[in-house]
Amino acid sequence: MIPEMVILKYVSILFMILFLLPGCAAVQAGPDPDCRGECVILLHGLGRTERSMADLAESLSQSGYCTVNSGYPSMDKTVSAIAEQYLPPMIDKCHEIDAKKIHLVTHSLGGIVVRKFLQNHDLPAGSRIVMISPPNQGSRIVDVLKDNFLFEWIYGPAGQVLGTSPDSLPNTLKPVDAQIGVIAGNRSFNPLLSALVEGKDDGKVSVESAKLPEMQDFIVVEATHTFIMSDDEVIRQVKHFLRTGRFMHSD
Repeated sequence: MIPEMVILKYVSILFMILFLLPGCAAVQAGPDPDCRGECVILLHGLGRTERSMADLAESLSQSGYCTVNSGYPSMDKTVSAIAEQYLPPMIDKCHEIDAKKIHLVTHSLGGIVVRKFLQNHDLPAGSRIVMISPPNQGSRIVDVLKDNFLFEWIYGPAGQVLGTSPDSLPNTLKPVDAQIGVIAGNRSFNPLLSALVEGKDDGKVSVESAKLPEMQDFIVVEATHTFIMSDDEVIRQVKHFLRTGRFMHSD
């Protein structure tokens, strides 16, 4: 008899191939030179493009922020390469319009990219970071699937380092000196992948593993990993944190 975990692995891989493959190549997008002096850089997640952050970018622009929503090759490059080669040009776009504050709003892998970048760089005073569904303590799903050749082929070197072991990239990064708010999701439409994760999860990342010791605030919303960045409540919370450094809590 084939072990249950082996079956689960290949069914999960099939699901990812059928439903989670990325879209077209990303196109660079820069800020409106007429916006106010706070710039927001949006970083999409693994296997996604800047289109996944378009709703957030539009809402932030309507609120007066300068936005930079640029794609990067998440499945072809290492996290270090993304942090050192693709994030700095985005920051340069903010400097071009003399932004006094440079905020970052990330989804999934994007949060790890920012943490990696901040190991050796700083943001202007008053800048804030909102991480949406970040695998800050790694993802159990990567532990189970990373040795599968299909997973490695699809998600590349960045996907391989997002596990939960003590020597995984998320767990070896040093704390960063920044105002960080973390938003986690607790809904999943994929029971197969959720079965690999302990506790509440968004289908990819558990609520607990999204947390970061140095974060300023934390909130959980009813949303799935795939669509959380377009959720109305998430967009509302992102804008509130960028303004105040805190989320809106109902209790």
